[in-house]
Amino acid sequence: MRQDFQPTVYLLASSRNGTLYTGVTSNLIQRIHQHREGTFGGFTARHTIHRLVWFEQHATMEHAIIREKRFKKWERAWKLNLLEKDNPTWRDLAEDFGFPPLEQ
Repeated sequence: MRQDFQPTVYLLASSRNGTLYTGVTSNLIQRIHQHREGTFGGFTARHTIHRLVWFEQHATMEHAIIREKRFKKWERAWKLNLLEKDNPTWRDLAEDFGFPPLEQ
């Protein structure tokens, strides 16, 4: 398996308790960069959603896509419970991958 290929479901937020976005990718670091630069376009660019607040890695892309589709159907409260269990302060996890801190 290529090292940069790791199927991942991720959750971005505009700010704490802000707008959420759920996505799936095979390369999380590259996708974070695309979101932050606005090259990915769409919903996240229009709503300035760049903060990585939760992610979950999977063995296969098929499993990640299934999880993402299920996750998108969840109520917001369920997503918040999952997010805050692992990241109660809504810290930008992208900083752990070397990305610069975002403005608050």
